[in-house]
Amino acid sequence: MKIYSITPENKFKEYAEIGFQHEHQEMILESWLENNPDKIIENGSLLIVGRQVTTNFGSFIDLLAIDRQGDLAVIELKRDRTPRETLAQALEYASFVEKLGYEQLEDILRNYADDEALNLAQYHREYFNLVSDEAVVFNNDQRIVIVGQQITPEIRQTSSFLRNKGVRVTCLEFTFFKADGGLRLLSTSIVVGNESNAIVKVTSGSLPIVSEGSFLASLNENGKFVFEKILEWAKINSFPIHWGTKGFSLNVDLSGTHVAFCFGYPPNSVYRQSLYTALVGRGGLLSKTGISEQEIQGLAAEAKSSGFFQPAGRELKCLIVRKFSEKDVNLLISWLVTLSKAIEKNGLKGQGENHT
Repeated sequence: MKIYSITPENKFKEYAEIGFQHEHQEMILESWLENNPDKIIENGSLLIVGRQVTTNFGSFIDLLAIDRQGDLAVIELKRDRTPRETLAQALEYASFVEKLGYEQLEDILRNYADDEALNLAQYHREYFNLVSDEAVVFNNDQRIVIVGQQITPEIRQTSSFLRNKGVRVTCLEFTFFKADGGLRLLSTSIVVGNESNAIVKVTSGSLPIVSEGSFLASLNENGKFVFEKILEWAKINSFPIHWGTKGFSLNVDLSGTHVAFCFGYPPNSVYRQSLYTALVGRGGLLSKTGISEQEIQGLAAEAKSSGFFQPAGRELKCLIVRKFSEKDVNLLISWLVTLSKAIEKNGLKGQGENHT
C-alpha cells in the first residue's frame, strides 16, 4: 500500500514506508494495540484484561482480551517467527485460555489493573455498556488475532482454513510510514476475517427471554424460597418486573420511567444465584435518580450491616448459597422497601422530589 500527501501544487508526494523494527520494538506495537482495542478485530471492540500472561508451559501471551459476548481473544504479534511457529504458538495459547475459569480470568484482570476489588462481570458490563438483561457467558468460545507487518500467504491460507472449520482467526496487517517533520502514520488492514462468508457470532441480546416459571425452575431449593417471596412482594406492591435472558430486574415506576433497583440471577449465570444492587454502577440509581451520594452510601452501609450483602465491584451482591429463614427474607425485603421509598421520594435526576 502507498500513501500520498497532496502538495499546494496538487502534486502527490509519497510517504516513505519503513520497517517497523527500524525505529521501534515490538513492545511499542503491543502498547499501541493495548491502547486501541477497538481497532483490532473486524466486528467490534475488545476489553484488554491481561498483558504478557504466563501460560502453563511458561510462555507468554502478548495480550489477552474479552469481547462483548464474553469470549476470549488471544492477540499475538507475529514477530520474526516462521509462519508455522506463529500459528502453532497462537493455537497453543488458545488451547490454554480455553481452560480458564471465571475466577482465574478475574485474577488476571485484577493483576493487570492492579486492583484487587475489581469484579470482572461488572467491569465487563460497564465497559460494553450492556443493558441490564443482556446475558454474558464468559469463555464460551475463543478467538485468535495475529498481528504483523506482513501476513504471509501461508498464514493467510491456514487461518482461512481454520475459520472455515469454526476457529475464529483474524489476521491484522499493518504498514508503518514516516513523513517529513517526523509525522508517523500507521495503516492497518484485516487480511483474514472480513470475508463475506465469515462466521457471524449471534449476540447474546438475541437469546430468548426467560419467564417467571422457567426462572424459578432453574433455582435450587434455597433460591426458590427467597425469590418466590421477593417476586410476590413486588407484585403486591406493583413494582414492574422486567425479565431478561437470564434473570429479572425490579423497578420503581416514576411517572412512566422504570428505574431498576435490584437484579435477580439464577445459579447458571456468571453472577451465580444472587440478588445484585443497582446503586452506583453505570445506569444505577446515582446517575438516574435524585438520590445523593451520601444517601447511597448510607443505603449501602445498611445493606452490608444486614449481613446479607457483600461487595461486588462497585455494587453489592447477596449470594443465596444457604437456606434463608422467613425472618431473613423479611429483613432482606425490608431493605428493598427502604430503597424503593428513597427512589420514590427523590424522583428522577434533575426533577426534584417525586410527589405523585
